[in-house]
Amino acid sequence: MTQNIDQVFAALADPTRRAILAMLLEDDMAVTDVAEPFEMSLAAISKHLGVLTNAGLISQEKRGRVKWCKLEPDAMRDASIWMQGFGQFEPVNLDAFERFLAQELPEGLSQHEKDDT
Repeated sequence: MTQNIDQVFAALADPTRRAILAMLLEDDMAVTDVAEPFEMSLAAISKHLGVLTNAGLISQEKRGRVKWCKLEPDAMRDASIWMQGFGQFEPVNLDAFERFLAQELPEGLSQHEKDDT
């Protein structure tokens, strides 16, 4: 469970990946459609999608020549349960959790996390 939570939080640490998840709340999307609103290469988006897939937050499926992405919301369940243990967070209120971490963690750690992504 700890490794899964670590992967979920690492995946959610990046604003691009959070934006991708928000887009996938609406419906499944082709990788090219996911990439469209971002000013980065398709390879960079694919890397973000790989991180989300490895964390179990999305699944990818090839349909013909097109690769589709689908949100897997159950992957956040363990992380949500862990956050609820602090009593300050609603289930999957990631914005509140991000604000909490920004207040509690030293600046150096935030830069270290940026270097890891």
